[in-house]
Amino acid sequence: MKIETLKQRLDKNRPMITVTLGIPEDVVEELKQLAPILGFSGYQPLIRAYIGQGMRADLEKLENNTVNALIASLKRHGVSDDVIHEALNEVVNK
Repeated sequence: MKIETLKQRLDKNRPMITVTLGIPEDVVEELKQLAPILGFSGYQPLIRAYIGQGMRADLEKLENNTVNALIASLKRHGVSDDVIHEALNEVVNK
């Protein structure tokens, strides 16, 4: 994830939108029990945390798929493994 995107996600004053979502009552009750144990002020912040965790995991998978596809394409175009490895190290270690 890009640093700027991460900074925006950590901003507590980001604009919010209200979403109506049907969740089974027993799940909400369990969320209410879990929230204080996990250090959340209520079940809604816990839901937001769960959504954020899942979303970040999926975004990382998609980004990795794109990187892997790019690497495969570069190899098909004759770019050596050493050059690819060096370029990846430059990007990762910024």
